[in-house]
Amino acid sequence: MSGSAAGTRLSVDDLNRMAVSDFAAAFGDVAEHSPWVAERAASARPFADRAALAQAFADALRAAARDEQLAVLRAHPDLAGRATIAGDLTRDSRREQAGAGLDRLTPAEFERFTALNAAYSERFGIPFIFAVKGATKDMILAAFEERSANEAEAEIGHAIDNVCRIMRFRIEDRVAG
Repeated sequence: MSGSAAGTRLSVDDLNRMAVSDFAAAFGDVAEHSPWVAERAASARPFADRAALAQAFADALRAAARDEQLAVLRAHPDLAGRATIAGDLTRDSRREQAGAGLDRLTPAEFERFTALNAAYSERFGIPFIFAVKGATKDMILAAFEERSANEAEAEIGHAIDNVCRIMRFRIEDRVAG
C-alpha cells in the first residue's frame, strides 16, 4: 500500500494504532520484497515521529542476521536492468529509477549499465544498490565505478546504507511529517 499513491499519507499516530498485521501490510514493501523488516520495525512502536519510524526500519535491517541482510540486498533489482525492460519492477522501484532518468537511457548507456551490473554482481554476489532519489545517471555511473573497487565487506555495508536511505525515502512518501 502506498498512502501517497492514494493521495493521502498516514500520520504517525495512525500507524502507532495499527495492528501488527495491518502495519506489515501497509509497509511490507518498504524493504524490497522483504515484509519481515516491517514486522520487526513494528515492535519499536510507538514511534515519536516519521524519523523514528525510518530509524526502526534501519535498525531492523542492521540487527538482522547476515543471511537475512543479503536476502534483502538480493531482492533489489539491477539499476536499468532486465526487470526494467520486462516491466517487473515494483511501483516504488519504477518511480525511483524513472526519477533518475534510468528509463530513458541511450542504447550505449544501457549497455554500460548492463556490463557494470554483471561485473558488480559477479564480484559481490548482490546487485549494485544506490538510493537514486535526487541522483542523475552520471552520478550513479560514477558511484558504480568507484564502489566496484571496494572490498566485499565494505561494499555490503554501502549497500545496506543505501537500502536504509531507500526505505527512509519510501517512508517519507507514505507518512506525514
